[in-house]
Amino acid sequence: MSPANEAMSAVNEAMNAANEAMSAANETTSVANVAESETKEVRVALLGTGAIAQVVHLPLLSEFPGVQLAAVCDVDRPKATAIANRFEIPTVYRNDAQVFEDDDIDAVIICTPSHLHEAQAIAALESGKHVLLERPLALDPEGARRVIDAAERADKALIVALNNRYRPDVRALLPFLRGGELGELFFMKAGWLNRKMRTVRPTWRHRLATAGGGVLMDLGTQVIDLCLWLLDYPEIERISAHTHPGEGMEVEDAAAVMMRLKDGPVVSVEVTWSLLAQRDRHYLQVLGSHGTGSVSPLVVYKEVEHGLLDLTPQMASVQENPYTASYRQELSHFLAVVRGEQPIELPHDQVELMRLIRLAYRSAEEGREIEV
Repeated sequence: MSPANEAMSAVNEAMNAANEAMSAANETTSVANVAESETKEVRVALLGTGAIAQVVHLPLLSEFPGVQLAAVCDVDRPKATAIANRFEIPTVYRNDAQVFEDDDIDAVIICTPSHLHEAQAIAALESGKHVLLERPLALDPEGARRVIDAAERADKALIVALNNRYRPDVRALLPFLRGGELGELFFMKAGWLNRKMRTVRPTWRHRLATAGGGVLMDLGTQVIDLCLWLLDYPEIERISAHTHPGEGMEVEDAAAVMMRLKDGPVVSVEVTWSLLAQRDRHYLQVLGSHGTGSVSPLVVYKEVEHGLLDLTPQMASVQENPYTASYRQELSHFLAVVRGEQPIELPHDQVELMRLIRLAYRSAEEGREIEV
């Protein structure tokens, strides 16, 4: 094949990847269009009525056809009652056991402090409920395995709310990485840097016993999971981490993690609750031998014989921000699994994720790189 034909072939392959990425992204941003007449009603209960429940889960679930917000449960009963009234939820339970004993409840969404996740998820699964819970699945890999084992015994859905996997821009980038369009990947860098907010008094997130860690457990689990998921959860060879103690709290407010893969790129992650800036920052960038890709903003370039080819997929024109769109798609997927429209795929990779989080904390504590 002549050099010109080789170049044209490379361009065509790259454009095919771009078209696939655009299709995936547009599909991700669309709301599940299931005819109400054919939709099995799903009765959902929420445990915990904090910010994530109020800002994301309840507003979005109230828009889905065939979903009834049947109950909420929170230790702060007056708050739970006020939220139930706002979203026209008929039942406010006093404790978790009442939710699990309600045979009319099909699915439970867990939005409680992290140290409660394992026990609540297992109890919900054992009572025959499908479960979606906010990260982390548990505070350690052993706990994550116990929850997954409970889901296997119950034959029920178990999904961890790692919503970044469902972002439209992430879904658009995915085919380029998995399909090898960028060549051999040698470096990936990602971060989630939240603006510093004045803390009047510590919350459960700032206590080791209730959170299991600080920003590394909170934001780090999301970012590390996203990097490894994009790479199809490769084997990690070594990990090193550094943390910064938070002011007026028991846990760290900043962390940096470096992972050396056995066969793949070096992955660098940074997270913080203490960015001094006007707005939060979220980013991911990957470098390959034949191209680069990033999200926030979404950009894809591939090297061809005569220069660089811009393969950045053109996203569907939507008003919804990527964060809300990701949760909408994640909830759509969860409901489809609950209805039996999609297969149950248990989050076995979360055991590995929590093992890496544990090793990262150990590396930071011991001040050295850890062989995985």
